[in-house]
Amino acid sequence: ETNLMPLIGDVFQPLMYPLGLPGEMSLVWVTAMISNIYGRLLALSSIYAHNPLTIAQLTTLTTLILFAHTFLIEIPICKKAGARILPIFLIRFLGGYIFAILINLFYALTNTNQTIVDIPIITPQNLSLSTWAIAEVKKYLIISIIVLSLIILLDILEKIKVIELINKLLYPVIKILGISKEVMPLTLIGMTLGLAYGGGLIIAESKEKNIPKKDIFMSLALLSLFHSIIEDSLLMIGVGADWFGVFILRFIYSIALMLILKKLINHIPLKYLVD
Repeated sequence: ETNLMPLIGDVFQPLMYPLGLPGEMSLVWVTAMISNIYGRLLALSSIYAHNPLTIAQLTTLTTLILFAHTFLIEIPICKKAGARILPIFLIRFLGGYIFAILINLFYALTNTNQTIVDIPIITPQNLSLSTWAIAEVKKYLIISIIVLSLIILLDILEKIKVIELINKLLYPVIKILGISKEVMPLTLIGMTLGLAYGGGLIIAESKEKNIPKKDIFMSLALLSLFHSIIEDSLLMIGVGADWFGVFILRFIYSIALMLILKKLINHIPLKYLVD
């Protein structure tokens, strides 16, 4: 109503074109960065009728959001755990944007996933205020059902030891990144269950133990790139994104970026990375 969101979107609009996305999708990304992934779903559903996306485009947008979302909550958690705001922000923002460029290029070169995605939770246009409000409530209910289903699924996966199995499979890969054994379990928890879980545990653990600041930063950097891999990934795949891009390509990119960071961190004074 105040036209603030379109104004904010206009600032980010030029960034959408190298990604092969309509400029209007900047609103979806801005919403995700300011609020969260679920807010992004509502923003997307509101403008999707006039801006339909292919599977490739939707995957590009959703993976960008998987890297850069919920900044107002998750970046302060990283700061509380010991990392500085600027490097974590740059890792997530630039890291996500570069990946979005690469994955858009990948789909363009392979000419795959060019089918238009049908997203059913669309708000019809030119509504009265009351009809719009009812439509928004319906969307919130749909999102709530999705979230509840994911929470139940996560609980089931945890009880049948699937989370534990995933952690064991990830352990050898994470080890090569130079993340120490003190923060390894906390990092794995954050990767599977979310940055808030992993970051919160690192905050608590760092108060009780003398964990090297470099180890804390590396753990938080990885969590910033790749966290909540089950819930967030299933959510994006559920709305039509390509599972290979959302999970496999994003995982490979995150590990590659962490290996580069592992080399660079030895040449950067720690005072610029941690408090």
